[in-house]
Amino acid sequence: MQALIIEAKPQPISIDPTQAAVLVVDMQNDFGSKGGMFDRAGIDISGIQRAIGPTASVIAAARNVRVPVVYLKMGYRSDLSDLGASGAPNRLRHLQIFGVGESMTAPDGSESRILIRDTWGTDIVDDLKPKAGDVVLYKTRFSGFYETELDAVLRTAGIRHLIVTGCTTSVCVESTIRDAFFRDFQCILLIDCTSEPIARDASRSNHDASLTLVEVLFGWTSTSDHFLMAIEAHVQGRLELAE
Repeated sequence: MQALIIEAKPQPISIDPTQAAVLVVDMQNDFGSKGGMFDRAGIDISGIQRAIGPTASVIAAARNVRVPVVYLKMGYRSDLSDLGASGAPNRLRHLQIFGVGESMTAPDGSESRILIRDTWGTDIVDDLKPKAGDVVLYKTRFSGFYETELDAVLRTAGIRHLIVTGCTTSVCVESTIRDAFFRDFQCILLIDCTSEPIARDASRSNHDASLTLVEVLFGWTSTSDHFLMAIEAHVQGRLELAE
C-alpha cells in the first residue's frame, strides 16, 4: 500500500492510509453553533466556526480514499449520573460555569438541554454531519479515551495513525492526544481544524501552547492543505500504478 506522506512539524510523517483514521473531537452545536452552550455563556466561537470549513474538506478527502472518520461528542445522560460524583471537579465546573442539563429552546425551535445526549446541543454541526459508516461515540470527560469504546474501536480496525481535528485545542483535543500518546497511537493535529477560546487574546494563547506541546512531545502538527496534498499525491500514485 502506497504511504501518505504528510508535510508536518517537527518533520514530515509517512503513514499507511489503511491504518489511519480522522478523529473529529466535539464539533457539536453546544460548542460551535450560535445558541449553543459556549455561545450562551459568552464564549467566542468564531475560531471554532472557522475550523469547520477546513475540517469538512479533510473529512471529504478521507472518505474518498476510505480512511474512516470517528466522531467524538461530549454529552451526558439525562439524569446527569455520568457527570461525576458530588464534589467532582468535572461535575462542579460543568454545573457552575455552563449549566449542564438546563432546559433551553434550540435555534431550530426544538426543546433541548445543555450538553445532554441526543439533543440539538450534542448534534454535530450541520456542515460536518456524520454519514453511514462513520463511527460516533459519546464521551463524558475531556479525553475521548476515558471510559469510552474509542481504544477498542481503533484497535479492532487496526488503526495506528490519527488525523486529529476538533475543539477545543488545549482541553478536549489535547487531552485526547495525550491519552492516544500513552496508547502508542501516532497523532497528527491539523492546526487550522482546531481552535481554542481560552487566552485567545493573550500574547501566547493556550492554542499556541498546545501546538508546541504536540510538536515537541505528543505527535505532529500539520494543516488541512498538507493533508489534502498528501491525499492527492496518494490517489495520483495509485492511478499511475494501475496504468
